[in-house]
Amino acid sequence: MSLPNFWTDQESAQTKVREMKLAKTAVDSFSELYKGLEDVAELIRICSDDDHKIIDEVQIDIKKLAMQVDELEFQTLLSGKNDSKPVFLSIHAGAGGTDSCDWAQMLLRMYMRWLERNSYAIATIDCLGNEEAGIKRIMLRIDGKYPFGYLKSEIGVHRLVRISPFDANKRRHTSFASVDITPEYDDVEIEIQEKDLRIDTYKAGGAGGQHVNVTDSAVRITHIPTGIIAQCQNERSQHMNRKVAMKILTAKLYQLREAKMQAELAKMYGEKGEIAWGSQIRSYVLHPYTLVKDHRTEYETGDVNSILDGEIDKFIEAFLRWKERKY
Repeated sequence: MSLPNFWTDQESAQTKVREMKLAKTAVDSFSELYKGLEDVAELIRICSDDDHKIIDEVQIDIKKLAMQVDELEFQTLLSGKNDSKPVFLSIHAGAGGTDSCDWAQMLLRMYMRWLERNSYAIATIDCLGNEEAGIKRIMLRIDGKYPFGYLKSEIGVHRLVRISPFDANKRRHTSFASVDITPEYDDVEIEIQEKDLRIDTYKAGGAGGQHVNVTDSAVRITHIPTGIIAQCQNERSQHMNRKVAMKILTAKLYQLREAKMQAELAKMYGEKGEIAWGSQIRSYVLHPYTLVKDHRTEYETGDVNSILDGEIDKFIEAFLRWKERKY
């Protein structure tokens, strides 16, 4: 970082800065814990049996250190080779019509609350709204502290059970939406031939009025052999949208190649399979009782409102600890 030409390549420099911050966080956490242990050991050494004030202080310090050990142990669960990479988070509405589109919007709000609370950088890559309510799909780019490490717990189909606000008879409906998390790989070697691509352009959505994009600047790229689709409408030009879409496609193809070599990733690849009954990883029940349950870890809570407000840390932690035991 001290080299005079370090910032010449902005993208490479930012990658190095991110690596440095993660390494510094890991080292500082360990150093702080080690110093705390040394301080407690010194207090115990000089403490006499009747020095109740120091004994009480030591007991408080030991409890704090035990919590730090738990936190440091948890950090070791985020040591996968892709855990620190930025990610593309996509949500697709599934079976259930308008209810599922509304459910996709609710999931987006849940993740946005969690991301904002944890100071992640968020950019919208693509979004398609639904005519009546909600969204049919959305893709975000997320950067920050271990994005893939934390968010890989969310890959899969999410199921909602509630009284539908769109049913005049107030009947109970079941809705589905899928969540996929794809790491943004750096300099991966994936050969993509032009003849294998179908590239479509379309008008990007806008806020209305003078902000509507009247040119076909949005880009959708379909990789014909695999059927994988990557699209982007967020950038100002068709050229930039195509560049981002190709980056997304490359990341998905690389992930697919990795999945073929690793059964674990194959199971976790979120946009495969039908987005419907029997494939869900987590259920959110609002009626006739309230419950959120992860079907992999068996972790559950009745506090649905907090979960939908973005307080999903316990589900993430349960998944990472379950994954560590399982694999």
